Formats: sequence, C-alpha cells, structure tokens
Amino acid sequence: MPRSMWGKSIALCALFLAGCKTVPPPQQLKNTSHTFASVVVDAGHGGRDSGAYRRSGPPEKVVTLDVATRLSRKLRDSQFNVVMTRTGDVFIPLDTRVDIENSTPNSIFVSIHFNDSRRRGVKGFETYYHSPYAAELAQNIQNRLCSLKGAVNRGVHTADFRVVRKALYPAVLVECGYLSNRSEGREARNGEYRELLADKIAQAIVEQRHGLGAYQAPATATAPAVVNQEPQPQQQKRKPVLAPPGEGPGLAPPTLSGH
Repeated sequence: MPRSMWGKSIALCALFLAGCKTVPPPQQLKNTSHTFASVVVDAGHGGRDSGAYRRSGPPEKVVTLDVATRLSRKLRDSQFNVVMTRTGDVFIPLDTRVDIENSTPNSIFVSIHFNDSRRRGVKGFETYYHSPYAAELAQNIQNRLCSLKGAVNRGVHTADFRVVRKALYPAVLVECGYLSNRSEGREARNGEYRELLADKIAQAIVEQRHGLGAYQAPATATAPAVVNQEPQPQQQKRKPVLAPPGEGPGLAPPTLSGH
C-alpha cells in the first residue's frame, strides 16, 4: 500500500475509534456526590420494553415505575428538585435517558430496576455504578436496602450499563430484588413493601447529601396493596397509576393500587 494511502487509512481509523467512545473522559466527570441539588429518577424499561416478568410478580416495568414515583415524592418532600425520565408506561431509549441525566445540572442519577434469574432460589439486592464518584452513593443505598428484615446482600459492583457508563454526574442502578424469586416477587406486588423500598433509597440519598440522621420519613398511611394481574375494566373510574419498567416483550401494564 502506498505510504500516502497508509497514512490516510490510519487517520480514518482514528476518527472511527474517536466516534465510538461511549465513556466521558475523566476530566469531564463531575463529582456532585455531596453537593447535588437535583435527582434524576429513572424508572427502568417501559412501553414495549416490559422487563422481567414471572407469574409470582408483575412485569418489571410496572413495579419500577411505582417505586420510582414513590421515591420522587419523598425526595421532593426532602426539598430536592426531581426529574423523572418517565412518568407513564412509555418506552424511553437509553440514550434519551442519558441525555436527561447529563442535561440536569448539579445532579445525581438513580435508576430503579428489579432482577431476574433462571434459578428461582436467587434473591437479594444489588447496586451498580461506573464512575468512582458514585461508589459511596451506591454503597449507602445498598446498606439501607439491606437493613430491611430478611434482606440478602448481593453486593455493590461496577458495571457498564449505558445509563451509568455515559453519565457525567454520579449515577447508580439499583436492583430491588428478584421477580423470579417467589418471595421477592410476591413482596413486589405489595404497596407497603414498594413504599419501604422507596423510603430506604430516599433515606440513603438524603443522608448522602446532608449526613446521617438528616432524613425525616414522611408519615404516610399505606394499606397493603397488590398489583392486580388483570387490567381494570374501563367503566371503573379509578385514579390512573403510573406503570413501572421491565425488559422483554410489551405487556399491558396491570393497575397498581395502594398509593
């Protein structure tokens, strides 16, 4: 190959590789882990992306949105600005979620998910992060969730999930238990339990920003609630409920109660 052609090929290759970069350079990362005023709350999945789904529990997209909505309310009560990536059963591309988190100044990002496994006995909480600035937040959320009675601690891990890998601000992804596990899938259907999950995550976020003991849990009366497996008939006029995320084929979201 002529030297001029060789040089041109190298230049084109360099341009291609530069365009493939998906991780912000370290100098662009912003450490707002103790200064954030806003929280971007991401309800995983949605719309045609139902997420994990097992008979013992509702589709992931249903419970994640519910937990995310409860979490957002608690954070607003704690005087944070809250941005939700979705507030209904709609499909939001991952890159759009990244754009939302990166365009919200002085923020952190918390993505809510539920887990799945072929082994029914697997259960427990997991929290993931990518930026070193998010490690402390991830550990605090994991610690609070694992303070729940009977909790199984599956650890805090680094991961390359796009929504944490491409984040400019500290970002974590929380797996709130396994829908494939009979007991955790059953718990996910209960409104009081989803309220507890949101409360523990909110406590960790508030304490991350303001220190231990800063969180004041709102006095909310939530009756035990079950996610119905069948949609409510249209003639029953009930307050519409936000439906959470999931992965997999689109399913009609069941109605949530217990707000």
